[in-house]
Amino acid sequence: MISTNVTGAAAYAAGQNALSGTTETTDTSSGSFGTVLQNAMTGLTALGQNADTKSVQAMTGTGSLTDVVMAVSKAEMALQASVAVRDKMISAYQDIMRMAV
Repeated sequence: MISTNVTGAAAYAAGQNALSGTTETTDTSSGSFGTVLQNAMTGLTALGQNADTKSVQAMTGTGSLTDVVMAVSKAEMALQASVAVRDKMISAYQDIMRMAV
């Protein structure tokens, strides 16, 4: 149970770090929604690359298995969160398309 909470907290922190470049989300004139999505995808990519790096370090004997497990868990949680957001966005789009005009 503790490891799940730590992993969830780490994924939340990673998501917050990905969004740290934007503090104002209501400004639509500067395209901040797109910037937030771009930063989130960049953060997701960085988490995956970090997990790969930690895995290679562990295989070469220079890293620890704990670091690998944490990095892979963070990447997995971030990917699951992004898939859930994507699914919700697709569902909302489909609901809008079904509306009668």
